[in-house]
Amino acid sequence: MRGWLRYFALKAQVRTGLSAAVLTCAIIAAVAAAGAAVFLLVALFVWLAELYDGLMAGVVIGFGLGVFFSVDWAFIQDIIPADQGGLYMGFSNIATAGAGIIAALAVLAAGVSKEWSGRAQASGDDDGTPSED
Repeated sequence: MRGWLRYFALKAQVRTGLSAAVLTCAIIAAVAAAGAAVFLLVALFVWLAELYDGLMAGVVIGFGLGVFFSVDWAFIQDIIPADQGGLYMGFSNIATAGAGIIAALAVLAAGVSKEWSGRAQASGDDDGTPSED
């Protein structure tokens, strides 16, 4: 198994010209940037939902993401070679779908935590004093 990993690492190094350390740092930076983007989008949604309404917050964020992705895909088509358009658009689609899955999991986790905190508040405190609502 280790031989295969070494083979793919060397093949990636030859193709990209980057060492394994630089490639690893780039992957870590990309994952951290994706996590930060998801965090900022959730924070933006919460802020807009408190200001206006949940539906309006979704409309504003959806419009912004639509504009961003249309420009992003137009730039991708201008930059990539003409015979490899499907490959790069596929990578972009996988990244977009992956972000959607992460966002759905974040919304699910937020709903579960809200449900759990609601149950904890309904049962009262353990010290016997009534809670203030």
